Amino acid sequence: MKFGYTIIYVPDVAASLEFFSRAFGFSLRFLHESGQYGELATGETTLAFAQQELAGSHFAGGVLTAHASAQPLGVEIALVTTDIDAAHQLALEYGASELAAPGQKPWGQTVSYLRCPDGTLVELCTPMV
Repeated sequence: MKFGYTIIYVPDVAASLEFFSRAFGFSLRFLHESGQYGELATGETTLAFAQQELAGSHFAGGVLTAHASAQPLGVEIALVTTDIDAAHQLALEYGASELAAPGQKPWGQTVSYLRCPDGTLVELCTPMV
């Protein structure tokens, strides 16, 4: 078994791809001509976005979307970087909301939490030592 990818259902695939590209430096790997599905080049594991309406075609009832919830969903995307402060600030400049400023955890890792314009919960963290 191998972890292949994460798909986040969003209201605007192109907007999410652009935010993640600008705020976190990922490049576009693929965008379907319909605009309903796209992927970012993020390393070994793919981060993808799909139009929220596609969820309804996969399973009845669709999904609870992150942007529609007042609180972040109980799932986060963790992005590893050595410069948390700069990454956190850049994400804020591109429209993310701060949930927790960068801070040191008891296990030695520096971590911050953001909510992206599409509602996605992102943890920025230093590598585990």
